[in-house]
Amino acid sequence: MKKTRYTEEQIIGVVKQTEAGGDVPELARELGVSDQTLYNWKAKYGGLDVNERGGGAIWKMRTAG
Repeated sequence: MKKTRYTEEQIIGVVKQTEAGGDVPELARELGVSDQTLYNWKAKYGGLDVNERGGGAIWKMRTAG
């Protein structure tokens, strides 16, 4: 399994930047990832807070709706 370069906390921070109107191509360039990676992160982690990620919050969100 491939180890990620970014922690979930870092990813959630980046997603918050994009949700606040950050420029996706510029952020992707700064981080060294593709635009599609940022969109995938947004789909997976969008709407989460850093303190909500523990305890399977993503799984709960996926199964709830």
